[in-house]
Formats: sequence, structure tokens, C-alpha cells
Amino acid sequence: MEQQSLFRNRPFIFLFIGGFLAIIGFSMFFMTTSWFVISDLGSARSLGIILIAITVPRILMMAFGGVLADKFKKTTIMFSTSSIQGVLLVIIFLLHHADQLTFAYLIILGFFFGTLDAFSGPAGTSLIPKIVQKNQIKQANAVIQGLGQIGFVIGPVISGSVMEYGGVTTSYLVSAIFVLLSAFFMFPPFLKEGPVVNTIKQTPFKDLKEGFFYVKTSKFLITGILILITLNFFAFGAISIAIPILVETYGGSPINLSYIEAALGVGMLISTAVIGMIKIRRRGLTSIAGLIATLIVAIAFSQIPNLYVLTALAFLIGFTMTFVAIPFFTSAQEDTDPRIMGRVMSIVFLAMNGFDPLAYGSVTLLVSRGYDIQLVILSFSIVGLIIALAILWRGKTFRDYKSNY
Repeated sequence: MEQQSLFRNRPFIFLFIGGFLAIIGFSMFFMTTSWFVISDLGSARSLGIILIAITVPRILMMAFGGVLADKFKKTTIMFSTSSIQGVLLVIIFLLHHADQLTFAYLIILGFFFGTLDAFSGPAGTSLIPKIVQKNQIKQANAVIQGLGQIGFVIGPVISGSVMEYGGVTTSYLVSAIFVLLSAFFMFPPFLKEGPVVNTIKQTPFKDLKEGFFYVKTSKFLITGILILITLNFFAFGAISIAIPILVETYGGSPINLSYIEAALGVGMLISTAVIGMIKIRRRGLTSIAGLIATLIVAIAFSQIPNLYVLTALAFLIGFTMTFVAIPFFTSAQEDTDPRIMGRVMSIVFLAMNGFDPLAYGSVTLLVSRGYDIQLVILSFSIVGLIIALAILWRGKTFRDYKSNY
């Protein structure tokens, strides 16, 4: 029987279009907020607090989001969360338009925005194995990640251009429109999700405990999660908060910020296309090598006081870090019991995103105490590199993992 192409798979097409539009809207929101706080409120510390308010709920609720993803229709969860996030962005737009958008409002609305993200992430990633065949999972991940990186490229470019010519208010409005459009494409009848696999009736606490036990007993998953934590705390999270601070420090404008953010996304996009086209058997070793390469580039990033060179280095960071996430992510989806997929993916998602706020808080605290931002990034990168080399040396099960697909 001939296998259906991913691009003839209607639910998959709607899923990646919805995810693509959501990422454009989210990246516009984050960039607009970063520039608004740095330029209007004039405080790197305030930016760190707001980004923590957005991302900490993701840590607190991510595991519970995985439980819901195993208990209920994933499409319903995704549609509901995107719709509410779109409404929150409309509220932010209206507040800024009325000149009433304060630090306190951003913290409150950001908190709810991040809480919702904790539910949509695990639902989306655990839906992929339900709508594509097993030997198409890596390709599906590459397509969705690739479209996501295009979104990360387009979002900052749109946001920077809109802010340059139309102001922060207009940028918030456009980001709200993109997120609401994403909700439309995630409408459950379009995605045609199959029945819920998890039919065991037990308390949410037992569901949660079962998920953590499943991960705990897998050396491969534990090592992969440690790699993602190292990547997102010592490299990506630290550099994400550093970029707007560096642009402001070196006298840049929103366009300069959008160039660096876009270069990061272009790097991710190109490496995602490469991963989608080649067969990677030794996925564990590939992830470790990608982590080491990312941290080496991050060390170089910490030493360059030139915005144009930083743009080129941001491209290299984006290119190398994709080789860390996708191979591990795909293997976890292929090998995990479908009944417990949402909970496992929520823990993986937690490692991917949950340590960003700790990086935001650590970097902004050190900068507010008078430490040079480049010295902070250098220190983070060196510690991360030491951990990566230790994983290469000690993580035999992960390093020697080979895929059958």
C-alpha cells in the first residue's frame, strides 16, 4: 500500500499552518514586549521580571498540561489555548493604545499567556504521532520545526518593521491577528484527531506520577532531558535575554534587534531543512555534538561588541542548536508508549522551555548588579560546555543510541 505524502495529509497541513501562524504571533509579541520594556521602561531588570512572569507558569503547569493531553482531545486543548491567547493579545493592544499598558499589566497578562502555553505545547507535540505514520515522524517534526523557524524569522522582521513605521501599538495588534488566525486553523474538525488512547481511569496525581516514573526508568530520556536543560539554560535562554540588552547597549534600533532575531531563525530553518533531508542513525551522538558546537559559538558571541558580527554568530547558534533538539525529540516520540505520550512530551517540553526563566532571572540579576553582559554570557557558555563534555564522556547509552527509522 502506497504511503500518503505528508503534504496530502490534510490534518497535518492544518496543524503546521496553525503552528506557523502562532509562532509568528508569539515571536512578534515577545520582541515587541522586549523592545517596549527596554526602550520605554528603560530597565533590563524589568524585562527579566516580565519574561519570568511569562515563562514560570510554563514550568509550574507543563506536567499537568501533559496529563490533560493524555486525557482529552489534543485538538480541543490547542484550539482553546490559542483562542484565549489571541484575546489576551487584543487586551494588551487596547491597553497600549489607551496608553495604559503598565509594568503590572504586562506581568499579569504575561502570566496567563505563559500558563496557556503550558497546555498547548505538550498537546501539539503528542498529536504528531497520531496524525502521521511512524516512519514519517522525523520528517513531520522537521517540517513543523522548519515552518516554526520561518515564523521566528518572519515574526521579528514584521515586528521590527511595524514598530519602526507604525509603533508598538500596531505591532501588538498584528501579533494578536496572527494568533487568532492560528486558532482558526486548529479548529478540531479540521484536524480530525482519532480517539483518546489513554483509557485507564486514575487520579491526575497518579497520571503525573506514572509519567515521571516512565521517564525516570529511561537512561536515554534522562540524558536527553539533561542536554535540553543545558542548551536552554546556558546557551539559548541566556543569549535570548542578552540580545535586546546588547542591541540597546551598542546603540541599535528595533531593526538591528530584528536582524539578530531573524538570523537566529534562519540558522534554525536551514539546519532543520538539512535534518529533514538526511537520515541520522546516531541521533544521540548528533545531539551531543550539536550542543558542544552551540556552546562554542556562544563563547564567541560573548566576546564580540559588534552588532553585525553578532548577527552572523546568531545564525550559527540557530544552525547548531537544531541538531540538539530534533534528533532527540523524534526518537522520544517514536519510542514512547502512545498512552503516555502527552506526559512524556510535557516533561521534554519542560526541559526545552522551562529553564528559560531561570536563565532570564540569572542574567538580568547579574547585569543589574553591575556585571558586564558579555562576561555573564561567557561564564554561562563555559559552564555549559563543561557539562556537555561530561555528557559526551559519561553518557554511553545516549551517545550510542541508533534509530531504526
